[in-house]
Amino acid sequence: MCGIFGIANHPEASHLAYLGLYALQHRGQESTGIATSDNEQVHLHKSMGHVADVYDEDVLNKLKGSNAIGHTRYSTAGDSSENNAQPLMVTMRPFGSVALCHNGNLINAVGLRYDLEEQGALFQSTSDSEVILHLMARSQETDVVEALKEAVRHVQGAFSILLVTKDALIGARDGNGFRPLCLGKLNGSYVLASESCAFDLIEAKYEREVEPGEIVIIRGENLKSVQALPSTK
Repeated sequence: MCGIFGIANHPEASHLAYLGLYALQHRGQESTGIATSDNEQVHLHKSMGHVADVYDEDVLNKLKGSNAIGHTRYSTAGDSSENNAQPLMVTMRPFGSVALCHNGNLINAVGLRYDLEEQGALFQSTSDSEVILHLMARSQETDVVEALKEAVRHVQGAFSILLVTKDALIGARDGNGFRPLCLGKLNGSYVLASESCAFDLIEAKYEREVEPGEIVIIRGENLKSVQALPSTK
C-alpha cells in the first residue's frame, strides 16, 4: 500500500510530517523517509524501520524548511532495502534537487527502465518510482510541473505521487484514481495524505480528494490545480 504525506508552508513541517507518517504507519512498515525544502535546497533522511524508531528530535530539527513530504513503504516493486526507501532524491537541471515519494504500481516500469538505461540513465534503486524522476530529467521542459506532466503521460498503472522542490510541494494522481490522495488545510498550510486519518492527528481540516489525473502545485499559501491526465471517472 505505502503511505504518503506532505505539508507546505509550515514552520514545523518536518515534525508534522512525522506525525502524519505515524498515523499512516499501518500502510507500510519496512522503511520511512522525510524530505524537506527551505527555498534553497532539499534535505532528506530515510532509513529502514518504523516511524517512531527512525526519527528523533535531532533528526527532525536537521530537516529544515517549511515544505515536507514523507513516506512509509510497503514494497510492491523492488526489494526491501534502504536503497528503495523513499523519498527518492535527485538533482536535475534546471530544477535543482527534487524528492519524490510514490504509492502505487507502474505496470510498464520495466520497459521504461530498459529504454532509459539504453539511453545512459543510471538508477540508484530497483523501485519503479524512480522511473518517473528519470523521465522528468530527460524532459526538455524548463518548468518542473510541465516535466512531471510529460513524465506521468508515459507511465501506466496506479499512482499517487508527492514531490518537493526547493520552493514547492506537488501532488499528482493517476487518471483512474486507483490510489487515494486527500487534500486538507491547517490554517495557512495545505496538507496532502493517503488517508484523512493523518489530518486528524495534526488537527487539519479535510477539504477534498485530489481528482483523478489532477496535479496540485502548492507554493506558500497558494494552490494551483492542473489536469495532467484524462480522468476515467
